[in-house]
Amino acid sequence: MTAKHEFPPVEEQFAYLTKGAAETIRPEELRERLEQSAKTGKPLRAYLGVDPTAPDLHLGHTVVLRKLKHFQDMGHTAIFLIGDFSAMIGDPTGQSETRPPLTREQVDANAKTYLEQVYKILDREKTEVRYNSEWLGKMSAEQIVRLCSHYRLARMLEREDFHARLEKNLPISVHELLYPLLTAYDAVKLESDVELGATEQKFNLLVHREIQREYGLRAQVILTMPILVGLDGQRKMSKSYGNYVGISEAPRDMFGKLMSISDDLMWSYWDLLTDLPPDGVAKLRNEVAAGRLHPMDAKMRLAASVVSTFHGHAAGDEAAAEFQRVFRERQTPEEMIEYRAKLMGGGALMLTTGGAVRTVQTGRIPEAGSVKWARLLATWLEEVPSRSKAEDLIRGGGLEVNGTPITDPAAAVDLHRSGSYVVRLGKKKFLRIVIE
Repeated sequence: MTAKHEFPPVEEQFAYLTKGAAETIRPEELRERLEQSAKTGKPLRAYLGVDPTAPDLHLGHTVVLRKLKHFQDMGHTAIFLIGDFSAMIGDPTGQSETRPPLTREQVDANAKTYLEQVYKILDREKTEVRYNSEWLGKMSAEQIVRLCSHYRLARMLEREDFHARLEKNLPISVHELLYPLLTAYDAVKLESDVELGATEQKFNLLVHREIQREYGLRAQVILTMPILVGLDGQRKMSKSYGNYVGISEAPRDMFGKLMSISDDLMWSYWDLLTDLPPDGVAKLRNEVAAGRLHPMDAKMRLAASVVSTFHGHAAGDEAAAEFQRVFRERQTPEEMIEYRAKLMGGGALMLTTGGAVRTVQTGRIPEAGSVKWARLLATWLEEVPSRSKAEDLIRGGGLEVNGTPITDPAAAVDLHRSGSYVVRLGKKKFLRIVIE
């Protein structure tokens, strides 16, 4: 006889599972299911569906992944559904125009990298992984027609994305209308108790509830999570906006990016990216407001916590120490990009970095002369977009060579003399230039 599973008290579970959620549909249904689960000893089936439309995940994706982990923490079944079939259709959410479907090859390549990254959060041994091609790829034309018969076109066109496109006379492809219905069939096949998603997915999730009822199942509970604002503090985190932190980035890069967010934005990151309870976040915030804790110190704790989640505590501590040394104590980092430069015949400069070698045609360099730092950094090393931007950077105090600030745009380096230079560009970029 199988022993009943023991769960934490229902109220403790409810508080933990709804922490940080934007909306629960419906709270009383979640509490009821938790109570039933406690009586029967049967875990709830909670799932998150993700379409592998790009190969890499960023912190914005982890907000809902972390919530799935919370269900796992409470002893429930966490199902990570890879939408390998639905990704070929493409979710129309937030789209102002029809986008081309992905190919099977693109989807398969992206799906392979997803699980490697997802297991940085979810427990590999306790996660049920499914692919919706298991059932969607096998549906007959009759089954698809019957599925479509359970939903009205008028309801579908009430969707904000579709309604806006209709008003602007922009095209809507039929396959886009199928997306929420096909993904609703995922919930039917999984017989899920709870589905997680971002706030912008609410329409799809409500369709999923309704279709479950149409197939004679009890409608699942929905938990939506807020959208994580990107590093710019204005738009949602996205690779297309360049305001993201990838979960596979090096600890030092991840730490540095997190330290760049505003003091105000920091608090939503504490809520959505860490397990610090609400009263703990409130305590930190009060200490900052009262002047007992510097905002940078609170942010460093945040960055260390996030880095530790994906790279381990040792990496988090090391990244924090590196940041302290480089940016607060103004010391140089232990590792940096190194360029080795050597003048060749015919006015050519041979550059070696990271094992790669390239030759730059410099024009004639005077025997007794040198080259301006602005030209070297922008034109030859390509570390600054243009010479004018390099000159602006220098005027603004953004260049330091071997610990000495350089503020004159006409300042130059002699390429005829051997030497080693540690160069700081802006606040965060360090280079080592070795002249041979």
